Amino acid sequence: MPRRQGYALLIALVVGTAALAAVVAFAGSLLFSGPPRVKTVAAPGPQGVTRTPAAPAHSTGLWLATWAAAPVRGETDPEQGTDPRLRTIRNVVHTSIGGDAARVTLSNLFGTHPLLIDHVTVNTLPVTFRSAPSVTVAAGGQIVSDPVVVPVTADADLVVTLRAPTARGPVTLHPNSHQTSSIEDPQGTRRTTDWRYLTAVDVRGESAAGTLVAFGDSLTAGAGSTTDANSRWPDVLADRLAGRYAVVNQGIAGNRLLRDGSGPRALDRFERDVLAVTGAKTVVIALGINDIHAFPQQTDPARITDALRSLTERAHTRGLRVIGATLMPYEGHRNWTPAQNAVRARVNETIRAGGVFDQVLDFDRAARDPSHPDRLLPGYDSGDHLHLNDTGYRRLGSLADVPDLLRPRPSSNAL
Repeated sequence: MPRRQGYALLIALVVGTAALAAVVAFAGSLLFSGPPRVKTVAAPGPQGVTRTPAAPAHSTGLWLATWAAAPVRGETDPEQGTDPRLRTIRNVVHTSIGGDAARVTLSNLFGTHPLLIDHVTVNTLPVTFRSAPSVTVAAGGQIVSDPVVVPVTADADLVVTLRAPTARGPVTLHPNSHQTSSIEDPQGTRRTTDWRYLTAVDVRGESAAGTLVAFGDSLTAGAGSTTDANSRWPDVLADRLAGRYAVVNQGIAGNRLLRDGSGPRALDRFERDVLAVTGAKTVVIALGINDIHAFPQQTDPARITDALRSLTERAHTRGLRVIGATLMPYEGHRNWTPAQNAVRARVNETIRAGGVFDQVLDFDRAARDPSHPDRLLPGYDSGDHLHLNDTGYRRLGSLADVPDLLRPRPSSNAL
């Protein structure tokens, strides 16, 4: 055999032997290293919010919030039981628009310990976080999931299921949702009207142009409405918009403009609950009545209208259109006094005169009794003379002119 061919044969034998050794080593690693570890990612703390890409690669469509609920407080969860590892939370939410994919926001805003969430589904389909099935959310933090391809129907209930197996800190929740969710553990299934840890659901679609945020107190959250009827005024408005605009309800019962109490005051939560909402283009502000009637009471109407004006200015810096509501009457409520009513009247006068909002929804004139303007119309009164029933909320939801809401530029005309 020529010397050159001998060298070539020797080299081929060496290379082949090395390749065979590599294959054997790789197979051995599969046999003896055990199953791969499940990856858990960590969400940032209160100084940052993890954001996922707007859509999976090569996808089309616009991401918009179809539902949201402002976190209100943290509390030791009476539903937790003795072993949280065996507890499953099913948050039932009602969509305003549909889409072909979804992503969820989970919050540990009021938690004092890192929160491990090891299982999340949207309508039974698994959700991941940076491709991992589990996530740890820092105390005070929140995280947005990866997109999951799941059909989401407009004006329908959606179930977001999650499990927090080592939860120790206060549960971040939104109470009094007027929607029935559930908690399941070895003792059985219990109904609840609190939403736990879940604060938003975004969807990807092509038909809606933006998101309208209803920013208010119990009259926006739906106090007095029928549970599971989805008859709050933002629900009524969403039905009328018929998928052309998403509507999310960021009302908190008892919320005030100027003071903390039931949730952070509106001036402080505006960035999180309005400006940071996915696709927000319009905000309807319906706040101020709790500053007037709840203790300690605000007696200076200018402080209320100045606060409302400042919210409008902040929204304008982000390009949002601002619609504001007048304050409805509540004579007959246990806290009502003539002096408070005078403050309410002055606030409404300033709102109607212009310069506070881009547009005005006159909730006061729509809901009051024409024969007794300081009281709610009896047919709209839930019974406490402050909150509305389903009929009253349908009236508020019918006020806005839908074509006008969809116009791209703000208007100063009152509705």
